[in-house]
Amino acid sequence: MEVAGGGVVSASSSSSPRRVVVAVDESEESMHALSWCLSNVVSAAKAAVVLVHARSPPRPFYYPAVDGAGCLLTQQVMDSMDQYMASAADTVVTKAKSLCTAFPNVRVETCVEKGDPRDVICGAAEKAGADMVVMGSHGYGFLQRALLGSVSNHCVHNCKCPVVVVKRPGSKQ
Repeated sequence: MEVAGGGVVSASSSSSPRRVVVAVDESEESMHALSWCLSNVVSAAKAAVVLVHARSPPRPFYYPAVDGAGCLLTQQVMDSMDQYMASAADTVVTKAKSLCTAFPNVRVETCVEKGDPRDVICGAAEKAGADMVVMGSHGYGFLQRALLGSVSNHCVHNCKCPVVVVKRPGSKQ
């Protein structure tokens, strides 16, 4: 697992008895889950928080044109989309790291990987030797979950450590 700065997260660390993986994305739900984790799980103890962000790689797709012939996106457009996604990932991680600065006992590590969020989060938890995974719930309804799938549901059933799904106050879930 890559860590900001090119290092590797080891599976165990004697200086950090608790390792918590927190899944972050551009949503308010994930930032609420991070804040909850910092206040309720790691605030009093010396701990390491691994911020995990999954970015989907841009995929070539067929774009229907007005004349009906359609076209494939060029490599230049694909590269531009990839750069945008990398920039968005940097923004998310920077915002998450700034929330962590109020907790001096917490060592922050970051992991940004391309791939399906379900696989990235479960894989990062295993590689980091996580004691727990914390993630937000987007609050999708039944139909959206059926069409899009639920990342949190997948992680609850497939991570080898406990997974805490944090709901935002006032959510209708």
